Amino acid sequence: MYFNDIIGQREAKAKLLSMFADNRIPHALMLTGPEGSGNLPTAFAFIQYVFCTNKKEKDSCGACPSCLKTSKLTHPDLHLVFPITKSKEIKTSDDLLQEFRECFLENPYITLHDWFNNLNAENKQPLIPTEEASSILKKLSYTSYEGGYKVMLIWQPETMNADSANKLLKILEEPPEQTLFVLVCNHPDKLLTTILSRVQQLLFLKIDTVDISSGLINQFDCQESNAKQAAFMCDGNYREAQLLLQQNDDEHGFLQLFRSFMMIALNFDAIKAVAWIDENARVGRERQKQFLQYGLEIFRDCLMHNFGSADLVRLNGDEKTFVTKFSKFINHRNYEKITTEFNSSFYYIERNANPKILFMDLIMKTNELINLKV
Repeated sequence: MYFNDIIGQREAKAKLLSMFADNRIPHALMLTGPEGSGNLPTAFAFIQYVFCTNKKEKDSCGACPSCLKTSKLTHPDLHLVFPITKSKEIKTSDDLLQEFRECFLENPYITLHDWFNNLNAENKQPLIPTEEASSILKKLSYTSYEGGYKVMLIWQPETMNADSANKLLKILEEPPEQTLFVLVCNHPDKLLTTILSRVQQLLFLKIDTVDISSGLINQFDCQESNAKQAAFMCDGNYREAQLLLQQNDDEHGFLQLFRSFMMIALNFDAIKAVAWIDENARVGRERQKQFLQYGLEIFRDCLMHNFGSADLVRLNGDEKTFVTKFSKFINHRNYEKITTEFNSSFYYIERNANPKILFMDLIMKTNELINLKV
């Protein structure tokens, strides 16, 4: 992984390079940022740079034996820890190491949902168990294979149970010589304060829309208009932008889905509502979340249209036509309430709510709200 492969995050990359150049690498570094911000691929780009034997000024060479091994996540001095579904067969990350390598190399912007979906364990609880902490202590007690740094990367440390976290406190504070901890975290508020006090945090912000759009065009060779639309809707989350872009190529896109939802809600039709819900309850949580996110963006566009705003550059063709016609149903009286309902549905979908009950409730509430008179 190269620094050059990372979408945006110029400030974070510059700080990491500066740390190395000034010989100020902390023994425990935590890259903290929201999902899709690129803190995980940046962690691997930094580790590859640390191991590289022929460094360039701003990136690893990519060609030395250390770079080649790190790029495949097989460097002998790189140890990986990540959430698992504990069972009789699976006790630590080592038991799923090959699966994790394949999942990350397929898409470096992997999310926890992607990882557990890949394991067919989407509805199970992610965990870094106590056995993992014992394994970390054992691995770091050995000398380095290649005579340099030993690196322990912990992805999603917030999924450690209390016993695991407490077991690591001493080694985080006083690690063996030339040992580097790199923690990659999305929710630092879920970590023990004793862990937070022992790491140096580097913050990652949501990615700029322009950077996301450029990244999508480079990765997928897609149309600029589609890349801009996905970038606009993803709220700085590059993984979400990838999913949205892929959805743009689906002939049953979100516009058609949203239009049919609103037609059913406008003049509540129970039979059509049940048919719509049955069809869309089977598509999976990620698509359901994307539909709700899309709806929130359409409501915003409708409100902007009603205020005469020119901030509708992402819209084109059928979307612009739909917003122009539908905007009369969105006004200052119902906008806040209807977006609250969609946001609430998004929240509960993430927490495995029954989609049939949830969407029936949402249709009925939407019917009430879009029929409010100004």
